[in-house]
Amino acid sequence: MTPKQALAFVKTNGVVLESGRGDVANLAEAVAGGPIRGSWWGHPKGNDIFLCSRAVRQSPDVLVCRLVGGKVTYVHRRLWPALVRLAEEFNPARLAAIQEVHTSSGKHKVNTAPFPDWVPKEVMRAARRLTREQAARLLHLTPSAKLSRRR
Repeated sequence: MTPKQALAFVKTNGVVLESGRGDVANLAEAVAGGPIRGSWWGHPKGNDIFLCSRAVRQSPDVLVCRLVGGKVTYVHRRLWPALVRLAEEFNPARLAAIQEVHTSSGKHKVNTAPFPDWVPKEVMRAARRLTREQAARLLHLTPSAKLSRRR
């Protein structure tokens, strides 16, 4: 999988875990071509997984948050209105946009933009036009969905 294909994968699936296990698609396993035992860093396709995940994280069309099970989750822009419409059903911390940065000392730091600070105005307007049922259908929410609800 190329970085361009990884972005298409996220667009197609809408909500994708970076590498964690859950009830939604998983980018690392898609790149690897199957389940990964242990850390993906040690996988033969670890470099490809890294390149694809960085491309997705850098895309302006992808929200990086911790929506699914508190794990790094990608949400494609096409689903942002639905996510915003259903925001009250989720823990607000799970809707914060996260961005990993490298400091001048070489350390990793995670910056967060709280919900709804990261939400563009046009997405807010689109969210107001959706019913709860429409938004839930777009996000494929069912009673068994294990997205991080209000906790």
